[in-house]
Amino acid sequence: MDLSNSNTAKNLEAAFGGESMANRKYLFFAEVTRRLGMSELSKLFKETANQETEHAFAHFRLMHPELVVDDVSSLTEEQKKAIASRCLELAVEGETYEYTTMYPEFTTQAQEDRDSKAVAEFKEQQKESQEHAQTFRKAAHNFGLLTHIENHHARQYTEALQALDGVNPPAKSAGDNPDTQKWICRQCSMIYDPVTGDPDSGIAPGTPFASIPEDWYCPICGASKKTFVPYEEAVAA
Repeated sequence: MDLSNSNTAKNLEAAFGGESMANRKYLFFAEVTRRLGMSELSKLFKETANQETEHAFAHFRLMHPELVVDDVSSLTEEQKKAIASRCLELAVEGETYEYTTMYPEFTTQAQEDRDSKAVAEFKEQQKESQEHAQTFRKAAHNFGLLTHIENHHARQYTEALQALDGVNPPAKSAGDNPDTQKWICRQCSMIYDPVTGDPDSGIAPGTPFASIPEDWYCPICGASKKTFVPYEEAVAA
């Protein structure tokens, strides 16, 4: 397909985004209805989610024909490496956009909304306005956390891309100072930094991970404290 027409390219990207969103939304619905004991409805959501995935894949193949593999056996090792490299390049590009642009902008907007729209609604309906303010505040907090997560993902993809070219990843180690040692959630990659703490959860800045109550949970995915492991960072040369 000729994608020189920018409108077609934009429409494909929008369609891919819509189908991808539908997939995750239906999987969420499937989990909700499963927990409600509605197994048949949960099954329907899962089946539809799989179909939406196929739709998204079809769009993505048109957007990136360089990644379409029809006959693996016909590819040379260099061609396989080139395709894998392209996948990693796109992954790095996406994650970098998220942590450098998307989430910082979302954070700023959420903070602005909390200060203006939600405050304005206080005058009309106190309870509803308080709920909105809490939602915006939580969104701003989560966007800030996700910025670090996407940065972490981008670094991982970059290292994987370099590894394809035979470049060894930098040496890493976890800090040994509990006052600054970071911990990462194995489920969602949220990084707990004792320097900033988790004020929204009642964890003050400067709180070492070991001092966090055992009933504390990940503010992003809800995983327990036991899910976290020491975060290894590149060792300074």
